[in-house]
Amino acid sequence: MRPIRKLIQLDEALRIIDSAASPVDGTERLPLVDASDRVCAEDVVSSTSVPPFSRAAMDGYAVRARDTFGASRANPVVLRVREKLYAGSVPKKVIGRGECSEIATGAMMPKGADAVVMVEDTETAGSEVTVNESLHPGKNTSKKGEDIAPRTRLVSRGELLNPSKIGALAAVGLDSVKVYRRPRVAVVTTGDEIAELGARLKPGQVYNINSYTVSAAVRANGGEARILPIAKDTMGDLERVVDECEDCDILVFSGGSSVGERDIMLDLLEHRGEVLFHGIAVKPGKPTLFGTIGSRLLFGMPGYPTSCLSNAYMLLVPTVRRMARLPEREPASVVARMSKRVVSATGRTQFLTVRLEGGLAIPAFKESGAITSMSHAEGYVIIPADVDLIENGEQVRVFLL
Repeated sequence: MRPIRKLIQLDEALRIIDSAASPVDGTERLPLVDASDRVCAEDVVSSTSVPPFSRAAMDGYAVRARDTFGASRANPVVLRVREKLYAGSVPKKVIGRGECSEIATGAMMPKGADAVVMVEDTETAGSEVTVNESLHPGKNTSKKGEDIAPRTRLVSRGELLNPSKIGALAAVGLDSVKVYRRPRVAVVTTGDEIAELGARLKPGQVYNINSYTVSAAVRANGGEARILPIAKDTMGDLERVVDECEDCDILVFSGGSSVGERDIMLDLLEHRGEVLFHGIAVKPGKPTLFGTIGSRLLFGMPGYPTSCLSNAYMLLVPTVRRMARLPEREPASVVARMSKRVVSATGRTQFLTVRLEGGLAIPAFKESGAITSMSHAEGYVIIPADVDLIENGEQVRVFLL
């Protein structure tokens, strides 16, 4: 057994990881339909106008505004209808003095017209329409380029492509956009005691939970997760995995970071790269390993499912988001009262998972090996390293999962 020599505080671990992680530089061009929630890798400037022509903003009649000056219900103006215009049709008639065209919302304005009188402010009789409202030029119309003018910057490099920005790109006819690639994360569970999903369990085995929880967290935060087959607890097999993942940015191993004689992740990292820390003063998740192999980051996560997923939220998720150029995610939180007295070890930051019920925070943690410590929880309470007790009924902040 090789004990962990020195535990570092969580803040220091986060600083070390942050200094080692850099945003990815690789880019790819994606169809617009696939680009939502990706980070734009170019400045996109419009080369056209939106709308590309002046159009009606209401159903009604396209008129010359000066023909309606002074019009009211008591003093209406009568105009002659030249043609009927629908969205997508091209006007054939020029509007002259005393004339108008019936027009639908979105239809191109005819030449000579500069305003639209709403249909409810008119009365029709054959080819004539009575206008009961005085209009000013531009009333109820959208001018050419009013939304987007040529040379308008639509999206800047580094911006997140949300649905509205996708819409702006579509408005000028773009069908693709250059984005930064997602960080590639290889996820590997180690140990002869782990079985693949769907396999028949042998005596002493449990199913592979960690590859799927970690991968789900990676994908939900802008990363591309690659689940690899379960690796054996041998140096040769672990080195094979490292060599097969040369195109990845992050390697995440679960299991093998603790202090047993078969826990050889530390040996692997010392042999192939650089150990930046081994052991964090947190509960759960103390035996966490972090370092680099060349330009790749390596996380050695605890094998217990709750410890592994807790550390994925604390350490891996911020790293993936930083490398994916995504903004930091601040979890939503609520205030509740602790349902029972909780004792915590001083010197270690504790992440206590809880259920919420009737304004109470009810501890959900069973043990590090129980995935329901997380799956049955709605949030977690952070107990600082210098706090050893939370009293029954004490107010706490619950960060929602």
